[in-house]
Amino acid sequence: MPSTTSRRFLRPAALIVAAVLAASVTACGSSGTPSAAPSASASTSSSASAPGGVLTVRDPWVKAADKGMTAAFATLANDGDTDVTITKAATEVSPMELHEMTMKDGKMVMQAKEGGIVIKARSSTTLEPGGDHLMLMNLARPVEAGDELSFTLTFADGRTQTFTAVAKPFTGAQESYAPGHGESPMPETSMSPAS
Repeated sequence: MPSTTSRRFLRPAALIVAAVLAASVTACGSSGTPSAAPSASASTSSSASAPGGVLTVRDPWVKAADKGMTAAFATLANDGDTDVTITKAATEVSPMELHEMTMKDGKMVMQAKEGGIVIKARSSTTLEPGGDHLMLMNLARPVEAGDELSFTLTFADGRTQTFTAVAKPFTGAQESYAPGHGESPMPETSMSPAS
């Protein structure tokens, strides 16, 4: 049976070993960098000292559609000290454009977002129906509710970031992304729900 003296030394030693193991596990999981949202991953093609930070992509989703056009939405958070500008987006199911809804001649119209989508430093931007969004221009196949699509964002500084979004049915903004939006914006009020 261990003596009282040896028991006094075993407890602190066990606590130290437990603390070292916990620190090791934490260090392996974080690798010293902030973690992104579970659905977002980033790859950097420029140096680590490039301006801007990695975006956190929250609640990404795509409006389900049988054909034609649809859009992807999310909340994009920039935890960095420099503004970040998205200059293009890509997915395997269609060509893409960055779009916005804006007032023109007293009507709300959809058009390409000139200069890209800017996410200010230490803030977030929401891509949503009736606002800025990532437009899928000509679907190669239907996007059905429950489908997971991978998207790659390209930033003004050349970095890229990939995230996955789930498709879901949505009729809330009464939008139908019909062919021709890229060339001639259509008033949102005349759009019908997607089938």
